[in-house]
Amino acid sequence: MDLRQFLICLSLCTAFALSKPTEKKDRVHHEPQLSDKVHNDAQSFDYDHDAFLGAEEAKTFDQLTPEESKERLGKIVSKIDGDKDGFVTVDELKDWIKFAQKRWIYEDVERQWKGHDLNEDGLVSWEEYKNATYGYVLDDPDPDDGFNYKQMMVRDERRFKMADKDGDLIATKEEFTAFLHPEEYDYMKDIVVQETMEDIDKNADGFIDLEEYIGDMYSHDGNADEPEWVKTEREQFVEFRDKNRDGKMDKEETKDWILPSDYDHAEAEARHLVYESDQNKDGKLTKEEIVDKYDLFVGSQATDFGEALVRHDEF
Repeated sequence: MDLRQFLICLSLCTAFALSKPTEKKDRVHHEPQLSDKVHNDAQSFDYDHDAFLGAEEAKTFDQLTPEESKERLGKIVSKIDGDKDGFVTVDELKDWIKFAQKRWIYEDVERQWKGHDLNEDGLVSWEEYKNATYGYVLDDPDPDDGFNYKQMMVRDERRFKMADKDGDLIATKEEFTAFLHPEEYDYMKDIVVQETMEDIDKNADGFIDLEEYIGDMYSHDGNADEPEWVKTEREQFVEFRDKNRDGKMDKEETKDWILPSDYDHAEAEARHLVYESDQNKDGKLTKEEIVDKYDLFVGSQATDFGEALVRHDEF
């Protein structure tokens, strides 16, 4: 059993073992917050460090000298400058922040890539993925766990074909990332909606009605009284989810529900960093401007010690 199969089985077992009637299932894909710290530059730049580097990577800078922090920051700036014109724009900075925040996704892809690129040619074909993921279960028409792996394989093949932009059934690493994490890619959002609707639409009429919507997130399990949050979800369905008031959600209404247009925190932070660091006010940053303002972007022993002094004084 490979990692994907193990995780699938584990998630299913966990769901059955741990789910309770009053627990709410959340299918909405929100953009995560850039940091759990308060954004108050008058107190510290911790929020900016987390946003720019990701929380775990930001911690590694706190033990560096200012000179070491500046050196590492300079190397990062070279990566951010995608077109190599010597400037970092708001868009380039926004893309970097999004990458830093979702580094775990790329690490997950790297782990899975090694197990599926069987011939080590730098590509993953559908045949490679199918054999690595489903090879042994396809030989067993009646698996012990009773799970329908063939149905899952058909669903995976459809998603693989959607991710595979040139239609050759061979995925580059970017296409493989879109396959594993479709919610992160605009061109994959239709398949996210389709899979969600198939999960919830029990009568297979192509829509999600109120009872299917509630049934996906709550099981009565013999209880006559619904929790307050279930009653609230019923109201949400009627007032907001079912926009045309026909008693059910179609594809577009489902998309608005599970893939909402969130506030773009990464763009807001990118604009903030450029505004604070742009010495000549030309709307873009040089490496020198960023390194000169290094303590806004990254931590060091000096900034960590300085913040400790501020906390001590406040105490």
